[in-house]
Amino acid sequence: MLGRAAHILSLVQEKLLELVIWSVFHIFAGDAKPADCSSGSGRGFPHSEARAHPVTAMFEKLRTYVLTSCEMSEADFNLGTNLLIPKKLRKRQYLLQAGDVCKWVVFVSRGCLRQYSLDDQGKEHVHTFAIEGGWITDAASYHAHEPSTSNIDALEDSELLLIDRATHEKLSVLVPQWGLFFKRELENAYKDALIRVSELVSLSAEDRYMRFLTKYPDLFQRIPLHQIASYLGITPQSLSRIRRDLVNRK
Repeated sequence: MLGRAAHILSLVQEKLLELVIWSVFHIFAGDAKPADCSSGSGRGFPHSEARAHPVTAMFEKLRTYVLTSCEMSEADFNLGTNLLIPKKLRKRQYLLQAGDVCKWVVFVSRGCLRQYSLDDQGKEHVHTFAIEGGWITDAASYHAHEPSTSNIDALEDSELLLIDRATHEKLSVLVPQWGLFFKRELENAYKDALIRVSELVSLSAEDRYMRFLTKYPDLFQRIPLHQIASYLGITPQSLSRIRRDLVNRK
């Protein structure tokens, strides 16, 4: 058990380092020019660079998320969405496999993705889940153009919006509101990573489980318990015991 906990902590610390790298990238590249999120004034893209596509539920989910996170005009929002690539993944289909270079930052409009790695014994260790309204990528691979050490796949049929690095940089500079939005998302991810490290070090397995219920209240009805146990750094048997004990206390 101690060896498993140490492995999970090592993975989280590695992910935290990736987020630091991503943060530095955004500060010095994505936000190279000052952004006033309330101004609503993007400079726009030439028509030849935009790829128009019909408004779908995918983009409505993103619109709701972005416009409640940052003041942005509809025009600036639409400039960004014209450059995003819609993609559907079937359950168990990979978005990224270890050994490949991660080329995308991904918004989950519908479904559930997980990021995980394999240890020397071939055992899966779940780093994170991304559900509706969440983002996922392998930050270190994405920015360094190096092979990833992790995998990202779909636990459910999923609808995604993808943005590559070149488009990401261009959008952050030409539409400052998008740059500020990306920066805020990074800050939230960085905060979540710090909390995850703290929880693995200081909380009991039961307390980690209760925190998980607060963060992902509906996920237990959607994915297998062994995936959740892996994320919590415990065995499926331990998770079942914790759930049973909590029921018996009521």
